[in-house]
Amino acid sequence: MPSPSLPSSPKTSALRFAVGLSKRPDTHSAARDLADEIRSKLGTAPIHLACLFFSAHHAEHAGILTEMIRKSLRPGFLIGCSGEGIIAGAEELETAPGVTLWAASLPDVAIEPIRLTFSPVQDQFRLYDWPEPSAAHSSFLLLADPFTTPMQEALKLIDERYPGAMAIGGLAGGGQDTSENRLILQDEDHSDGLVGVRLSGPVAIRPIISQGCRLVGERLVVTRAERNVIHELGGAPALERLQEVFEALPEAERHQAHRALHIGIAIDEHRDSFGPGDFLVRNLVGADQVTGSIAVGDIVQEGQTVQFHLRNAQSASEELKKLLAADRAAHRCAPLGALMFSCCGRGRGLFGKPHHDAVAIADWLGAIPIAGFFAQGEIGPVGGRNFLHSYTASMAIFDEPDNRATGR
Repeated sequence: MPSPSLPSSPKTSALRFAVGLSKRPDTHSAARDLADEIRSKLGTAPIHLACLFFSAHHAEHAGILTEMIRKSLRPGFLIGCSGEGIIAGAEELETAPGVTLWAASLPDVAIEPIRLTFSPVQDQFRLYDWPEPSAAHSSFLLLADPFTTPMQEALKLIDERYPGAMAIGGLAGGGQDTSENRLILQDEDHSDGLVGVRLSGPVAIRPIISQGCRLVGERLVVTRAERNVIHELGGAPALERLQEVFEALPEAERHQAHRALHIGIAIDEHRDSFGPGDFLVRNLVGADQVTGSIAVGDIVQEGQTVQFHLRNAQSASEELKKLLAADRAAHRCAPLGALMFSCCGRGRGLFGKPHHDAVAIADWLGAIPIAGFFAQGEIGPVGGRNFLHSYTASMAIFDEPDNRATGR
């Protein structure tokens, strides 16, 4: 899918973005490099929001990174976390030391900090000075520790408190157990819970959520189910339907299907036609040969429409490029910046080569300032609702509010 010539960027935008990357293993040197690079790109423009992502090599010194960045650049708000790998520009550092800083000058945009923790003993969340709900449209950037945060429940809480708000982000990585991942909020270094910001005002933040699958088989209606177990699809045992799909695949794809076949749950039952973006893709987690039931990674209800999906490198690559091309075609000019949260199951392990997603973004959207990390789970909206995903590339694209192609 070749990309046409890249659109130009707005020349008079008050919104400004920059990204810095350091591959130095020494944390002090890396922080100095980042500060120098951001200053050289933004000059005297105020930094209203900065996002800091770092590999596990720097996790032990997250406090030093935070202190040095805040002292050098004085961002209005700083959030960040450790990741399985780092994304900056057209580069993806999956195993090497890396730190990236994404800085945004967002005049007149309201930015409010978010902090949440969960107590398993009391089975409840604690919210720290969360902003009051308002009628204004808002977007959330969220970073969370996967070991201590029931993210699905946290997203439901946000949906209830801020109806219609969009949430994008990822689960921190690099650690193998509780207290090993790091989360940054302002000058604080946390090892649990969730941090983030709510943004509202004169900036367009739009999502690209690439779940990396293609549809296989026919759409089916769930005719008998219990919580996350599907007993029947279209009046037949669910496992029987799954086997029909498997046997219809080309022989070359059957081996992949043993570990890459998933199920998609339709978000809107009333659509006339369905495409990959109309399904919430979930893992198949088990099957019972005796009862013919299958277990999936989410709650399923009778009457819902589902369709099986196959995930492989080709499907993931084609879907991301298709979504990027559609976003590009819908806007006059290139966007101004982006944040990206990519599953640690993507990257070189899926595509067989480095930098796949980052290069695709640069090819389709231009050399915009982009930063992010390889996550243990990705947050983003599908069908107007916020979900936690896996094997997904979740992007937040920042742009002028009125950058839309004419006639669309």
